[in-house]
Amino acid sequence: MGQRAVNRPCEPPVKSSRQVVGWLMAGDPAIRWQAQRDLRDAAESTVRREQARVAREGWGARLLALQDADGRWGGGIYTPKWISTTYTLLLLRSMGLVPNRQAIRGAERLIEKGLWHDGGINYYPHYGAKFSETCISGMVLAILCWCGFDHPCVDRLAAYMLERQMKDGGWNCQSTPGYGTATHGSFHTTITALEALLEYERFRPRKAGPVREAQARGREFLLIHHLYRSHRTGAVAKPVFLRFVFPPRWHYDVLRGLDYFQKTGAALDERLADPIGVLESRRQADGRWIANKEYRAKVFFELETAGEPSRWNTLRALRVLRWWNSR
Repeated sequence: MGQRAVNRPCEPPVKSSRQVVGWLMAGDPAIRWQAQRDLRDAAESTVRREQARVAREGWGARLLALQDADGRWGGGIYTPKWISTTYTLLLLRSMGLVPNRQAIRGAERLIEKGLWHDGGINYYPHYGAKFSETCISGMVLAILCWCGFDHPCVDRLAAYMLERQMKDGGWNCQSTPGYGTATHGSFHTTITALEALLEYERFRPRKAGPVREAQARGREFLLIHHLYRSHRTGAVAKPVFLRFVFPPRWHYDVLRGLDYFQKTGAALDERLADPIGVLESRRQADGRWIANKEYRAKVFFELETAGEPSRWNTLRALRVLRWWNSR
């Protein structure tokens, strides 16, 4: 006789995909509009209507209300972390805020305070920095393109990012003159650069040829490493890459990398099966993913509680898996 299934009342019941998406739809507008677009294939008019609520309700509205009178947030441009203008605008971009006057005013502050003669962003010349910083330049490029900031400085920033790409296809802020002598790409800097160049590609499609080529090389850098492994030993490059944190700020992790691949619509590569397995292994019995502990610094307010089910991680994971399973 076959063994009978044993019920384990201590384990949470497995939720259907429909139930999990319904749970996402009960969240903040920043979650709802993306779930409609990425998981429900809702009509464009429905998605846009929900997306517009980001500026009026919930997390997005709270962040906009915290803008300083001079257009900055947190009284600073890049610091204090994570309440400065740069990191607040990055978060609003991730939430899908439709760029408005407040966002554009904040973006203008980023340019006024940092545009440097080498084409990048340098916020620290008063501390003796003679060169732009690659990570920050990528962040600002992404923000400006998202805001639709039609100015020559955007093209200069994109050119700067292309110049900073390394021979291995990655980027590393520690390879910039004055910042270090690194000869190997950094996962953190690379994902920042790739996301920024994707924003530029969408903003300036007629100038996107070199940017697409750079992204292809950058994706190959990540693929050689299976998105989280040492290319030399095959071991996990850094355990933190297996922690899914939102907002990621400047940090890299496997889910952030996979979500970038999903957004590009790039051809599916079998080397992604490894990180996809990592992603699937993090799914809880109830069909959701949990929130990992935030990177420590000042915040205006917490979006989610560490150790509890995470709408941000669940949303991103489900759209990655939907893309992967579309093969």
